[in-house]
Amino acid sequence: MSEKTVKEQALEIAQIVEDGKGEGVTVIDVSELNSWTDYFVIATVTSSAQWQGIARQVKEYTKANDLEEHKTFNKSQSGDDWNLLDYGPVVIHLMTNDARNFYELEKLWHNGKVIK
Repeated sequence: MSEKTVKEQALEIAQIVEDGKGEGVTVIDVSELNSWTDYFVIATVTSSAQWQGIARQVKEYTKANDLEEHKTFNKSQSGDDWNLLDYGPVVIHLMTNDARNFYELEKLWHNGKVIK
């Protein structure tokens, strides 16, 4: 059995997020734009319980696929607006609609290649 590429892993993580009812799931290849990650998975979540459930499923996947967790943290004061899961080559951003509209990561990383 061949090992999965990072792109395949990013797309599978995106599917996990979609299965958890994450909305507007976007995968951006940013490998040519920085040296610290290859893919962003960005999604809108509607509650703390939802992002925690998605994060739990992502952690199960990454553990089974040998992606090491580098950092997980809240990027906002309340802790519910923007949650970031860093697995090295794949970084997952779970954001409320307000935070996603405010930070506009897709616009910020517009030079990246949207693959989903």
